[in-house]
Amino acid sequence: MPKIVKPLTDKEIKAAKPKEKQYKLSDGQSLYLIIKPNGTKFFRFDFKFENKRKSMSFGV
Repeated sequence: MPKIVKPLTDKEIKAAKPKEKQYKLSDGQSLYLIIKPNGTKFFRFDFKFENKRKSMSFGV
């Protein structure tokens, strides 16, 4: 049975602070918020296309 993940809220996204290393917060369904050490935040979506793993990032 798949694990159900609670979607990120606006408050959680704004509260995410940079750490020494890059990390990600899951929004569920292969969507992640990436937080870089310099404070940059963006979303990454992981998917399969023609049986190859791909990822697409959205916004900064």
